[in-house]
Amino acid sequence: MEWSRFEVEAIVADYLKMLALELSGQTFNKTAHRKALKEKLSQRSDGSIEFKHCNISAVMIELGFPYIRGYQPRGNYQSLLLEVATEQLKHQSSLDLAAQAAVLQPALLPDLLDFKSAFVEPPTRSLKVAEATASKVLSPVKRDYLAQEGRNQSLGLAGEEFVLQYEHWRLIAQGQKQLADKVEHVSKTQGDGLGYDILSFDPSGRERFIEVKTTSFGKDTPFFVTNRELRFSESAADQFHLTRVFEFRKSPKIFSLRGSIGLHCYLDPVTYRASFS
Repeated sequence: MEWSRFEVEAIVADYLKMLALELSGQTFNKTAHRKALKEKLSQRSDGSIEFKHCNISAVMIELGFPYIRGYQPRGNYQSLLLEVATEQLKHQSSLDLAAQAAVLQPALLPDLLDFKSAFVEPPTRSLKVAEATASKVLSPVKRDYLAQEGRNQSLGLAGEEFVLQYEHWRLIAQGQKQLADKVEHVSKTQGDGLGYDILSFDPSGRERFIEVKTTSFGKDTPFFVTNRELRFSESAADQFHLTRVFEFRKSPKIFSLRGSIGLHCYLDPVTYRASFS
């Protein structure tokens, strides 16, 4: 049974409150929120509510917001979700302030790094279906917080240093200390126009070109690539690795996408360069 407008408004409002608390670093109890929400809904099960939360996470990404940790985004959502979320976000000044602070906050490399548990499997590109359930309309969101985080130089540099140390650890663990000593942070030593950030190696000695993208948010958070990075991933596909660092401020983890970025991700043109010649 499709959710009514009243139900959607209730669950979106509750989700946005939890998101504001999470971004502010404040604790909250998801189970307690869900129990309180059930009293307002029309006999919805716990599983149905959890699934709707995941749908809202997908809506938040669509609107340029981070999503609540633990509610993995699920697409093909009810179009009413996007409509209601867009309307409610117009009046969420506290969420706006919390999101703004979260994406602009400086970052430092953690003192204690447990690389053994840092590497995880990457997300898989989902099969897109005809968009009958979600109306992709332009929404008047004040800021694209994910894009702002992508421009956070402090976070980006900390993520690159994390991957630099990970590559040293990886090669030493594979018995290749000589190669580990050659790993180079090329975006610092040679400039950031190469199309990748770190020069590393496979155990055989073959060069590995690593572009690093870092977020404080979840594994499924979108990231931004330049045209140079995209083209380089295509021209050096056999040696190119995009390494995604996520949940950086909590417990940094990484996954790696080898080859052309377009093989792993849907690429949406979000900006264009306009010129007269």
